[in-house]
Amino acid sequence: MKKNLLSVLILALLIVNIVLTSIMMFSVTSASRKTAALVTDIASVIKLEVGTTETGGETVEPVTIDDTEVYDIADKMTIPLAKGSDGSDHYALVSVSLSMNKKDDGYKSYSATIAEKESLIKSAIIEVMGTYTVEEAQADQTALRQEILEKIQALFDSQFIYDVSFSDVMFQ
Repeated sequence: MKKNLLSVLILALLIVNIVLTSIMMFSVTSASRKTAALVTDIASVIKLEVGTTETGGETVEPVTIDDTEVYDIADKMTIPLAKGSDGSDHYALVSVSLSMNKKDDGYKSYSATIAEKESLIKSAIIEVMGTYTVEEAQADQTALRQEILEKIQALFDSQFIYDVSFSDVMFQ
């Protein structure tokens, strides 16, 4: 008789355990869905998307190394920077490289003549870098490169140049 009573007690506890586990699972799942929806809403507000880059409302796939051509601006550029808090003149000595997407339509149009337009590109770089102080340029080179990229893309009215990189940077 004791074995039957113990078996019934174990069976009752198992049933209670299954019921409580299912209740807990449904409550955690709904909270997880709400959290995922909140993260999606926040990401859409700040325009983040995983795996793609958004440019003007259309998504652009990352460019592979095989589809990339790098154009190095021939000379190192000495660029006067904006006066900082110390009031003295500062300069940046940079070597700039442009990464171009070979599959872009703009590449077909401008790649052959990009050397002829190098002075316009240098002018855009000088114009953007000249607005930064030495402290700002040293602290946030990513923002500086992004602003130069946007200026060059506006100059060509094309997205075929997709990255600007500094191979050698010195500030004085």
